Amino acid sequence: RLARYATDLGQYIGLDGDSLVALKRGGFLHDLGKVSIPDEILKKGSRLTPEEWEIVKQHPIIGESICQPLKSFRNVLPIIRHHHEHWDGSGYPDQLTGAQIPLLARVLQTVDVYDALRTARPYKPALNHEEAERTMTEEAGRGCWDPELVAAFFAMLKKKEQAA
Repeated sequence: RLARYATDLGQYIGLDGDSLVALKRGGFLHDLGKVSIPDEILKKGSRLTPEEWEIVKQHPIIGESICQPLKSFRNVLPIIRHHHEHWDGSGYPDQLTGAQIPLLARVLQTVDVYDALRTARPYKPALNHEEAERTMTEEAGRGCWDPELVAAFFAMLKKKEQAA
């Protein structure tokens, strides 16, 4: 789903072919570093402790290091490393702000957040589309996500729905 959403959004905003390939790969591999996170943390049905949260926050760095040797992945590495950065600098691992966050990472992040909101997890129920849109728009307004990409994503989904 993420690879498809990311490439669809990339096309919608006019990205080139190399960027679309990177988004597709990033959609599949952005959380690769979670292979190093213990299952009892990943599948925990309650709030993580501060220590557990610090372990989870290492997954983008670990994923980047796993893929680093692959020369054909140079455009994917920033997606893997920076897909948890926040527009206001409160994300991780590097606390980047605004346009410092690579565009492809912001595209993947936008679709990742939507998918996470729409999917039930051990610690939360799934939201419907309208609730997810409202949540993401509010969060973008508070500085979590790129507000232009969030707006573009929902405009793209609306256009696809109208075309169907």
